[in-house]
Amino acid sequence: MTVVRSLALFVLAALAEIGGAWMVWQGVREHRGFWWVGAGLVALGLYGFVATFQPDAHFGRVLAAYGGVFVAGSLAWAMVMDGFRPDRWDVIGAAICILGVLTIMYAPRA
Repeated sequence: MTVVRSLALFVLAALAEIGGAWMVWQGVREHRGFWWVGAGLVALGLYGFVATFQPDAHFGRVLAAYGGVFVAGSLAWAMVMDGFRPDRWDVIGAAICILGVLTIMYAPRA
């Protein structure tokens, strides 16, 4: 159950951070306005809290592992929200990152 909770928190963190950054991008670069930027900043702030709920108490480990989630999640977000089509190298790179997440967070430790 701890692994499932941890994975769910990683997904929630990715939605908040990637979604927040995307909203800021939309507000500034796509000229959608202040409300998009403001909503993005709120989402980015919420992202900052999500990691604190991870079961592992080591900040560095959690954030290092989250980096892999961010990479794969960013590609997935771009596919859904922007119609981006990753090439095989994007997919291979994301898979390597997810393998890193699983190794960092869930490898057996003494």
